[in-house]
Amino acid sequence: MEGLEFSGFVGIISLLVILLPLLSFLLILAGQKGRGADLALINISLTFILSVYLFSLLWNKQPFHYQIPWFLIGGIEFKAGILLNNLTVLMMILVSGISVLVHIYSRIYMKGDPNIHRYWAYLGLFCFSMLGLVISDNLLLIYLFWELVGFSSFLLIGFWFTRHAASQAAQKAFIMNRIGDIGFLLGIMIIFSQFQTLDISALFGDNGLMKESRISEGLWISGSRQIPEVWLSIAGIAFFMGAMAKSAQFPLHTWLPDAMEGPTSVSSLIHAATMVAAGVFLIARVYPVFDPFVLNIMVCIGAFTAFMAATIALTQNDIKRILAYSTISQLGFMVMALGIGAYSESIFHLATHAFFKCLLFLAAGSVIHQLHHYRDKLGLDFDCQDIRIMGGLRKGMPIAFIGMCLASAALIGLPLSSGYLSKDAILITAFEWAETRNGIFKILPYLLVLTSWLTAFYISRLVFKVFLAQPKLISREQTEQIKDAPNQMSYVLIILAFFCSFIAFSYNPASFESSWLWNGFSSASIQKVNIYHWLVPLILNIGSLGLLFTTYKIYVKSDGISIPDRNLLYRFSKREWYLNEIYSYLFTVPVEKFSRACYWFDRNFIDALVLKSASLVGVLSGITYWFDRTLVDGLVNATGTLAKWIGRFSRNFQTGKLQHYLITMLLVVLSFFILTYFI
Repeated sequence: MEGLEFSGFVGIISLLVILLPLLSFLLILAGQKGRGADLALINISLTFILSVYLFSLLWNKQPFHYQIPWFLIGGIEFKAGILLNNLTVLMMILVSGISVLVHIYSRIYMKGDPNIHRYWAYLGLFCFSMLGLVISDNLLLIYLFWELVGFSSFLLIGFWFTRHAASQAAQKAFIMNRIGDIGFLLGIMIIFSQFQTLDISALFGDNGLMKESRISEGLWISGSRQIPEVWLSIAGIAFFMGAMAKSAQFPLHTWLPDAMEGPTSVSSLIHAATMVAAGVFLIARVYPVFDPFVLNIMVCIGAFTAFMAATIALTQNDIKRILAYSTISQLGFMVMALGIGAYSESIFHLATHAFFKCLLFLAAGSVIHQLHHYRDKLGLDFDCQDIRIMGGLRKGMPIAFIGMCLASAALIGLPLSSGYLSKDAILITAFEWAETRNGIFKILPYLLVLTSWLTAFYISRLVFKVFLAQPKLISREQTEQIKDAPNQMSYVLIILAFFCSFIAFSYNPASFESSWLWNGFSSASIQKVNIYHWLVPLILNIGSLGLLFTTYKIYVKSDGISIPDRNLLYRFSKREWYLNEIYSYLFTVPVEKFSRACYWFDRNFIDALVLKSASLVGVLSGITYWFDRTLVDGLVNATGTLAKWIGRFSRNFQTGKLQHYLITMLLVVLSFFILTYFI
């Protein structure tokens, strides 16, 4: 299969990949509600199979690019097309693969929900949007799917919209992502004004316009076009703004923990390989546009976000909220990696994170699901997501426990796990990068090491309190009656557990350079010639294992840590660095006050003016009505009456008798002479 025939074949397969989830959405909304689960699962499974096929065809091969004319503005033709390369086919298989597992899991987890058909429809729309974003070949088309991802995530986060918290969370996510989207759109406009195209291959390819452009004497020059150099930095910051919002980087991160109000299966899908990964994907897609100034900003924000989120996760008690901050922290690692030029390491961690974070959420969902049923069965009243009321679930839920342990090991980066390969790759590269830098950049790798140790503490705290600690709410005998989730949910956990091990990504458990995935993005082979390649993993794992032992002693052998609420650092972490309060004070409260002021002005001035105007118009209408009825209608009626009277009077002269006419003429002549005589 060669040439045009191959292009057409791959193009059709690619279109099927994105259209099958859309078909689920349309069919379910069109009336196939009862078959929604089957339609959604069949279509997303076919999508995954086709994605695997495309992956096998194109991984480490020549990129595939196919375009058709879209529309014409002036003399500029826009084309819509498909761009498939290593990054694209990897994201396709991640999105569709995780989606299949979430669909299978959801059949049990969401069973009995009265609006389940909407859930399946929204999942289809969400997957269509994300896959469309991944394969699009120009920035405008990416932006359209980008917005559709935001809209579909709004629907899923607010799926239980009758709950006030879910409704507020969906609105918060939508608004904060729109802030980032303004930056994305600004970046598109700057790029188009400079290059007159939005084609990704033409812009960012190996011989693209970005590489041919240059900076000279304060100008950004591309061909015959030139604009001030500062616009290159502004374009980079603008694109990064869009990524910050989607990938929940400081300061646009506060929507993601609140998004946990949606179903846990949705949280898993959003956090694993789809929405939050879109920001990292965007940075990777337009990577050549970032100049050193923007890359340094990216490094600082990524490192700070990773550390900040880890410190907040230390004191949270909602199991899903802890995992949400874990996601924010890991995304910070990926963003920093891209900032230091560790492109392949960042994408590697994106892939491994997709699986172990999906497993963490779905294992947590199994615990929540079983506790919910147990609570309803016994008529108890407690929060099924609060880890403080959990404990002793290991014996009753061994699959969830083992799955959570394996995913946590990958999150920490313990040996033999996938996270050990990808996270250590980022940290080793960060130390190598820092050697050539000065100032604050020297300490950022150490901040990541500290963040990794904090990660070991908060995730082990979660596992120990949920599965190994003494039960807090009910007796151990009763706790052991809480069993693993139904097989359909448990099988998904087992599949994901396999991808948390090094086996899925590398034949060598101690070397990230041996990974097929890392090598798919690395431009050169890195040799272990410096001390960081063995010292960083050694220090990290010694510290992490020490923290695991300490956490075990605190939460399993003892009764936890008693920290008074007045402790400043504890409150600072517990209240999430007071960022929600700060945003409320700086933005929410002023906007509400301004809205109330506008409301008061509207009621007391605008409405009053309208009412007064209405009264004046009423008076003027009354006067006009009187004038019309009395004078205008009176004059018209009088004229008509006069005409009628004259007509009747004149009719008396029309008798048809000659003598009457002669007498009349005589009288007229006589009257004329009399008047003439007197005048």
